[in-house]
Amino acid sequence: MDINKDEIARLTEEYCGVWGINHTRRLLQLISEIGQGMTYNPEPLWLAAHLHDWGAYSPWAQKDVDHALRSSQVAGPFLRERGYPEEATALVTEIIALHHTGGSDRSLEAILLRDADTLDFLGVVGILRDFSKNPKDMRKAYDTTKGRRNKLPGLLVLPAAQAMAAERVKEMDIFLAQFEVESFGCF
Repeated sequence: MDINKDEIARLTEEYCGVWGINHTRRLLQLISEIGQGMTYNPEPLWLAAHLHDWGAYSPWAQKDVDHALRSSQVAGPFLRERGYPEEATALVTEIIALHHTGGSDRSLEAILLRDADTLDFLGVVGILRDFSKNPKDMRKAYDTTKGRRNKLPGLLVLPAAQAMAAERVKEMDIFLAQFEVESFGCF
């Protein structure tokens, strides 16, 4: 069955805002780059990319429930209500539920989304993301960025993602070094 992708993209923007739909677009571009030459099922991956953060936003978010789990809980019924096949729905919900956990013991589609989502926290986009969330506390933004820079590359599974991360980390190092110089450490 064909699922209405326009509806899903529209709802992703409605629930997650402009940032959320653009995050999804970046993930899909990253997936196409790091998955080049691999055989994977693009439709469940497209759906998972769009639905993977719904559980972080109203009306779906629940206090003390990880957004990856919550997004998976929302996606299953959403897809079933639209007649999406159960086997494909199971793959979509697996991809979503595992998008913040490491390891290679999962479907290639889950690895692709996980690695793409991790990459989106690195490089210039990652830096701007952290600083925009903490506009009045540059120390917190700086520390968050440094923490991601140090931790996230080690979580990547795919060689293409690891290579891309190495380049993004170099960009982060240059930016953060210049930030340290220009701020005189006063942040």
